Amino acid sequence: MKRSRSSEQTLPATGSKQTRSVTKPEEIEDDRLSIEEALNCLNKIKGSASKKNRALQGPLKTVEKIAQERGLAPEEIHNLLNIALSGKLGTVISNRLLKNLIPISVITGDSVISAVSWLCARKCSSDIQVLVLKWLIVMFDFIDQKENINALYGFFFSFLRYDKLLPFACHVLCLLTRMESVKPFHVRKLLNLHGSMTSASLQTLLWKYKIFAPEMVTITLPTKTKMSFRTFSHPWKTAIDNVKLRIHGTPSASQLTLKCMEYPQSQKKERNTKLIPPVCSSNAESLAESEKHKFFSLEQLQTFPQLLQNIQYLEPPAQIGSVIGNPLLLHYFSLKDKSVSRRMHYWMGHTLKEGCSWYKMTNQEDELNFKVFLEEVFKAECFLQRGFLACEEFLWKSLHFWDGCCCQSQVLQLVRWISPNSFSEMKTYLYQPLLKLFSISSLYFKYEVLESLRELLLNMLNCHMQADMATESNADVLNTTQVDLISSLAELIHFVNRLSTVGLCLENNSALLMNVILDFYETVSDIYLKYKLPLVIMLPTGVFYPALLSMNSATLDQLCYIMYRYRINLVAAKQKPEIKKFKFSHQICQEYNRYLSTIVGYLWTSQAFQESPCPQGIQLDPEVLEMTRVKNHRKGFNVVFHPALMGYAMLFLKKMQPEDTTLNFKFIRGARWGWYQEFLYSQGLQGLKLFIESSICHAPQEKVRH
Repeated sequence: MKRSRSSEQTLPATGSKQTRSVTKPEEIEDDRLSIEEALNCLNKIKGSASKKNRALQGPLKTVEKIAQERGLAPEEIHNLLNIALSGKLGTVISNRLLKNLIPISVITGDSVISAVSWLCARKCSSDIQVLVLKWLIVMFDFIDQKENINALYGFFFSFLRYDKLLPFACHVLCLLTRMESVKPFHVRKLLNLHGSMTSASLQTLLWKYKIFAPEMVTITLPTKTKMSFRTFSHPWKTAIDNVKLRIHGTPSASQLTLKCMEYPQSQKKERNTKLIPPVCSSNAESLAESEKHKFFSLEQLQTFPQLLQNIQYLEPPAQIGSVIGNPLLLHYFSLKDKSVSRRMHYWMGHTLKEGCSWYKMTNQEDELNFKVFLEEVFKAECFLQRGFLACEEFLWKSLHFWDGCCCQSQVLQLVRWISPNSFSEMKTYLYQPLLKLFSISSLYFKYEVLESLRELLLNMLNCHMQADMATESNADVLNTTQVDLISSLAELIHFVNRLSTVGLCLENNSALLMNVILDFYETVSDIYLKYKLPLVIMLPTGVFYPALLSMNSATLDQLCYIMYRYRINLVAAKQKPEIKKFKFSHQICQEYNRYLSTIVGYLWTSQAFQESPCPQGIQLDPEVLEMTRVKNHRKGFNVVFHPALMGYAMLFLKKMQPEDTTLNFKFIRGARWGWYQEFLYSQGLQGLKLFIESSICHAPQEKVRH
């Protein structure tokens, strides 16, 4: 009982006098001498030590006392880890040592590497191994040289095979996981574990893997699973707070103590966000004077009702850049005259030029500050629903010198809000730099480029709709602005045609890339009806055929929906009496009909690999098909045998013939073909349903002809 009381008293109360006292430099030096003696004594122990060994009690109490009072230096933590994990002191004593590993500054990467090597040697008990992993989780922010710790990823991953270590190993892996950590064999191992057991920690780790590689982690995870682990309260956190209070004391004493301390404190540099100045009124009058002259200070502006009540008394801020990041001031900015816009244009152009990190790469902090600034600018553009002219000029001047890596997401976000009036510069200053980077970049760069161009197309179309509603122009008359916009949109779509074909070839028809590409063409297919613009451009063959032969049912379903929307738009354009307004292209109709014949031949009439109506289609000679030794190769891509739909066919057969285990696909014929068709619709394949009902049932009579 005496020992338990003494151990409980090692952490003094936060409000005690002992906590408020300041550790003096002389006391630190004495502590160093005493803890060195304790470490020497613990190192001299040979064989296995018992917890009843009286010779150990003195060094243990010394270590506990010093650790709780002023913390341990990096080399002291390193030595104590080696002693505790060597296994010669036993579980109880090692537990006491580990619970007192309180850092005074940082924990070196070498200490963590040494600890992991001891864990792999399995010389300590499983309880000690769990305690070490908990200690690493709590102290993760104190670890120095984390790039060295990332090299231990495989060792931490190997701990997943032990049930007792798995929750804490998953937590450590989540802290260490980066893009390059996600490997196929890691995913297979996690999926196997997930199939054999239910663990919230394992699901959380899978969620992080799915963020980095959604094409690898294809299983459906519970929606309630978030990036979080079960929190555990441990004396380490309390001890660290007590050590900070004891060392720092009052602010004045803290400054003196930190100058005299021999062990360095790890201090995080505060993020410099001065690229965006604070809100400050241009009028320097006091509050009383402002009330006297009916002037409302910007510093007083806190709510939207205040803005409405005092908008006539507001004046532009002293630094116009303070508007960025403040929604209330952005409302005010959108209502002011051109003089405020000119001030914003000048300030933003100067800030972008001075802060551009690939022009002035001085340190990593500058790049981080520039990223934060670009994020705030993009949020302001989304709020205003329009781009800044200075951002466009920045893109035109800097994209040719951009490597595609520095501030990647932030720069591509600016592309989304390019003004419709700037399309004349896009071919030279946007398309050419992006095309050079696209072919040599990663999958995620390609994805972000295509996603940004899709958002750009949507913003252009929405901007046209708003302008059309505001002017209430005659829909049957094309003005000069609309003609220029149609020409620019056509150029943008043809550019994405080229990028999509190249990207799918380079990335082996990636499902992630295909998803964003089909989203783009879903918008393109509906331009005429949804956005009231006389423009129809078909998707390229380099996208159509990979989507048609895809093994992903969602991809095939979306392709069918896109073909359905193309049909609706073409039929509506043909029925429009004002044919002169719509530059109805005979080539577009022919291209649509070729695609229609192909998709009907593959999915419905079982004519795969026959003579293709499309010059760039897939056609194989009968001799080549016979060499494959595939029976009924013509049916290989109909709605029963298509790789993307065969899973549904198997489910249908199991539902209709639960006692039959042979899965005879010939069963799906006659009346059962219609039942199978309804079964597909019930599985959420609405795009396939719309396409079949609109194009296949009456395809010979309703083909679009010019």
